[in-house]
Amino acid sequence: QRNWIGKSEGVSLFFKTEKNDCEIEVFTTRPDTVFGVNFLVLSPEHDLVRALTVDNKKDEVEAYISSVKLKSERDRQADKSVSGVFTGSYAVHPFTGDKVAIWVGEYVLASYGTGAVMAVPCGDQRDWDFANHFDIEILNVFKEIDVSEKAHTNKEASIINSEFLNGLSVKKAIHLAICKIEE
Repeated sequence: QRNWIGKSEGVSLFFKTEKNDCEIEVFTTRPDTVFGVNFLVLSPEHDLVRALTVDNKKDEVEAYISSVKLKSERDRQADKSVSGVFTGSYAVHPFTGDKVAIWVGEYVLASYGTGAVMAVPCGDQRDWDFANHFDIEILNVFKEIDVSEKAHTNKEASIINSEFLNGLSVKKAIHLAICKIEE
């Protein structure tokens, strides 16, 4: 895929799950925002969805997956409405140890990256829309940036609320975060 048009550069992170001792691999182009993650979203086709869905959520998750199967990936990308369902399971944040809710959402595509995203609503508009729709807390990692109305999607800011990345510019934080992740 060396000459692949649209290829993204980034890093893979692994979130261990509380259930089944599984790991969810996510690919991110923005490792500097890792401390803004408080939920993950899996594509409806992701291999771990059924294994991670708790018993009292199985019917809801299955119904959601069935409804999403009626749409093509192109339709899912074009559709700006927000939909998803909580699996009832949690992962563990690789740096903070905090619980991270695991959701299923049609805006995540199985064909891109790993089919799972670390949701950073303060820095990604799709994640912001999802968090806002489902009333999920939006953690802010950008100094003096208001993320109450929309995500901050450019790379101009200093990082806050992010332990070893605090005070760094986004570009420096990306580099340091990659180094820590690869350790």
